[in-house]
Amino acid sequence: MPAGNSENPAGPGRNLIQLITPSGERISHPEFDPWVQDIADEQLTSLYEDLTVIRRIDVEATALQRQGELGLWPPLLGQEAAQVGSARALRDDDFVFSSYRENGVAYCRGVDLADILRVWRGTAASGWDPYTVNMATPQIIIGAQTLHATGYAMGIQNDGADSVAVTYFGDGATSEGDVNEAMVFAASFQVPVVFFCSNNHWAISEPVRLQSHVQLADRATGFGIPSLRVDGNDVLAVMAATRVALDRARHGGGPTFIEAVTYRMGPHTTADDPTRYRDANELEDWAAKDPISRIKALLDRKGLLTDQLQQQVRDKADAVARELRAGCINMPDPEPLEVFKHVYSSPNSWLDRQQDHYTRYLASFGDPAEATAEEGAR
Repeated sequence: MPAGNSENPAGPGRNLIQLITPSGERISHPEFDPWVQDIADEQLTSLYEDLTVIRRIDVEATALQRQGELGLWPPLLGQEAAQVGSARALRDDDFVFSSYRENGVAYCRGVDLADILRVWRGTAASGWDPYTVNMATPQIIIGAQTLHATGYAMGIQNDGADSVAVTYFGDGATSEGDVNEAMVFAASFQVPVVFFCSNNHWAISEPVRLQSHVQLADRATGFGIPSLRVDGNDVLAVMAATRVALDRARHGGGPTFIEAVTYRMGPHTTADDPTRYRDANELEDWAAKDPISRIKALLDRKGLLTDQLQQQVRDKADAVARELRAGCINMPDPEPLEVFKHVYSSPNSWLDRQQDHYTRYLASFGDPAEATAEEGAR
């Protein structure tokens, strides 16, 4: 890991699980190689496509925000491998509880592209039906989703099923009480949940070294939860580590904590300016470990990075970007009274009274369509 203001000053600790070096060399790891032995050339090229498409989604959404089409966007630039490697290890019946940055996971779970943007455009309180893709809508409250995942995992355990709950959060969330409480319950009841921490080195403007004087993976051991520390820019290593954790959970081994060591190369959100707190040299060091460049180098070594493949991937990314942009710009605005829908599961007189007051308030402006027609007739 590069030196920099965000670096954890604690000793070297355990080595990162790594299967692909930054230069694209496939290295052997006797413990983790068996977990990805099914990933042949076709699967590698598919992972390369995923990484490229997700980065394009991120770039396009950032552009939409800068153009005034989105109110805010949380970029994931540089963290694609952590999201793709873990998401592609999941089964359809596993359930994901994410933070606001796992838009790549949402893509892998099959969330409609426009649904990813609804909240950020301000047209909906949530983006999609969680039960159609087995992924909860993004949690804005830092770390709260870990409690939801642990509770869901307790339900899985009670049902006697072998699916797994997976929760994603950043390094900053490990300082929240919710995350620690979730790990207490998960360890106590040995429930099938995977805590996936994307250590991107910055909690908004605070470096990870300020929050923890030990490696984050070592925090989990205090709760009696086994942990893995993986190179988060290595899509193959992330997949292997996630499969290990999922297998443990499915066979009654309880929770696992994964620390994916990666780097947020962009701002915390589009409202943030990382140049105010981050050394440019640090960004340059991590750019050399870029997850997409890494898998491209591996494919090149294997003779798979043909012009045809690269064009095919570019075409796919372009098509996804076009669909994303069209879905955003053509997204209809909600009707004013829709704000009262889905607030309570049963009738509520207090809410009904508010809706009645708001309806009469809107009526005081007259019919907007008639007003427009009158204005045009003048």
